[in-house]
Amino acid sequence: MTPPPPPPPGGRKQILLRLDPAVHEALARWAGEELRSANAQIEYLLRRALAEAGRLPGNVAPQARRGRPPRNPAPGDGGPGA
Repeated sequence: MTPPPPPPPGGRKQILLRLDPAVHEALARWAGEELRSANAQIEYLLRRALAEAGRLPGNVAPQARRGRPPRNPAPGDGGPGA
């Protein structure tokens, strides 16, 4: 028996998800309205459902913030407003 593949970089689990096309379209539309990708929207909804059911593990890393990551200011540059 072959060993399982190593975990992906960043520790994120990849899964294949089959959806009804109408469900995917509604999900993609909702995600766009909230400035998320469809993948991030699915994770957000799953986390919310797990939390509401009292089944979200305590050791789960927080979900990444929406939008563009913050710009790293150059050394000596105080960034915006400096």
